[in-house]
Amino acid sequence: MTKLEDQSMHKKEIISDWFYRYNNDIYNFLIYYTGKTDMEDLVQEVFIKALKRLHQFDGRSSPKTWLFTIARNTAIDEMRKQKRQKSEETVELNDRIVMIDEQSPIDILLEDESKRELYKLVRSLKRNYRDVIILRGIEQLTIKETATILNWSEDKVKSTYSRALKALRLRRGGAVNE
Repeated sequence: MTKLEDQSMHKKEIISDWFYRYNNDIYNFLIYYTGKTDMEDLVQEVFIKALKRLHQFDGRSSPKTWLFTIARNTAIDEMRKQKRQKSEETVELNDRIVMIDEQSPIDILLEDESKRELYKLVRSLKRNYRDVIILRGIEQLTIKETATILNWSEDKVKSTYSRALKALRLRRGGAVNE
C-alpha cells in the first residue's frame, strides 16, 4: 500500500468515526435550520465535504464544532439553491425524533405538539437568533463552540442568545424557560 493510499484510508476512518458519533446531531441541526425533514442527503454531503477538507481541520476546535460549521454552510447553500428554484416547501417536523423511554400515547402526543410548537417558533426568528437558539439551546453547544461555528465573539453569542430567548418568550407569550 502506498503512502497516499494509507493516508486516504486513515482519513476515511476518521470521518467514519465522526459520522458514527455526530450524524444524529448534524441531522437534527439541519432539520431545525432548514425547516425540512428529509436531511439524509444533506448529512451525507456534510461528511463528504468534511472528508475532502480534512486537511484543513487544525484541531483548534472539536470535530463536532468543525462539522457544525460545515453543516451550517451547507444548509445555507441548500436554502439559497431552493430559493432560486422557487420550490421552497417548509414541512412540519415529523416523527423522525425517536422516543427512547416508554411513554403513554398521550405523553408522546403532548411532547410532539410541544416540539412542533418550539420548531415553528424557532423557524419564525431572524437568522442570527435562530442560529444561536439551535446551537446553544437545542444542540446545547458551549458558548465557545457556538462562537466558533458562527464566527462570532463569545460576548456576541451571549447577548444574541439572551435577545433570542426574549424574542421566543414574546412569541410564545412568556412561557419559554431559559
